[in-house]
Amino acid sequence: MSIKELKKSNEFRKIMQKIVIKIGSSALTQGTTRLSLRFMLSLAQQIAELREQGNQVILISSGAIAAGKELLHSSKESSTIPTKQMLASVGQAKLMQSWSELFALFDINVGQLLLTRDDFSDRKRYLNARDTFSSLLLHRILPIVNENDTIATKEIRVGDNDNLAALVATLIAADMMVLLTDQEGLYTSDPRFNTSAELIKEVRHIDQKIFSLAGGSGSSLGTGGMFTKIEAAHIAVQCGTKTVIASSNRPNVLKEIVDGEAVGTLFLPETSWLESRKRWLLSDKRQGALCVDAGAASSIQTKGSSLLPSGITNTIQNFERGATVQIVDPSGQTIAVGTTNYGSNEIAKLIGKHSNRIEELLGYSYGPEIVHRTDMTRIKCKAE
Repeated sequence: MSIKELKKSNEFRKIMQKIVIKIGSSALTQGTTRLSLRFMLSLAQQIAELREQGNQVILISSGAIAAGKELLHSSKESSTIPTKQMLASVGQAKLMQSWSELFALFDINVGQLLLTRDDFSDRKRYLNARDTFSSLLLHRILPIVNENDTIATKEIRVGDNDNLAALVATLIAADMMVLLTDQEGLYTSDPRFNTSAELIKEVRHIDQKIFSLAGGSGSSLGTGGMFTKIEAAHIAVQCGTKTVIASSNRPNVLKEIVDGEAVGTLFLPETSWLESRKRWLLSDKRQGALCVDAGAASSIQTKGSSLLPSGITNTIQNFERGATVQIVDPSGQTIAVGTTNYGSNEIAKLIGKHSNRIEELLGYSYGPEIVHRTDMTRIKCKAE
């Protein structure tokens, strides 16, 4: 069956997934002091095949400092933060150039995103980052993500790209996260020192026992070792994203994982993404309210529709883009809670207007919805 025919079938909808793939510096250099273009080409080919199947892929790529050392012919370990940031600045350009040239062989355009923790904790920056990912994926551009080491300090660093991958997976509601490493997965003990260690094929719940198998963050595994991968898996599965830790050296490892083969260690999600999102919205502090007319209220309650500016009659309290607000029907009943794409001052200019006038009235647009249905959870009325 051709890709064109597959897209028309139910099978295509079943296999299409949003996948976050993380690869570390040690894999990219294959134990040397230089980026391994042969390995990177192999990974690019696997990702290209996943995309041909209809999957959306986001690549979390380490390697900027390693690339900087290679470019500047520096073999010394850098201890000062300014020096590391300098190497990251120089190396990030080389890293992206290498990825861009390799993916171009498969007619894939790439886009770069450099992120810090603030991009996930600040509401407006969170929405902006999510919108950027959505637009890149919509236009079939492969997002390549790294932590912004050139400006990151202790306070705003994510800390490692395993946890960055988990934050991105949560941001975009990924179906799957794959953490590629130099080990086959999580073992019952460290296989480098215990030949009797057995690979754990599946983990249904991450508890302290699982963390203890990975060693401490200060162990010989170090930052970016198995401990941080368990941390990342813990974040992802709590938000509905299944996670696989597997060896980057296994041929066609990505295809095998996506095809459902027993590769590496699979961490099963502990909830669905929608349920996780619903819980978060209901527990988050409300910063204001949007009053809607009867038509909008009915569409939200019966169809699960997004809230458009034409259905809004009033705003209550001042709030900014990214705020969690109540949606109130004409009787004063709260019918839903959601995250706004626009602030109260912007919404005031859009009340009752058609969505196609947003850019005309504001000079810019974050999309036609004031609250998108995926950022909204309906609240059942007592009468229901």
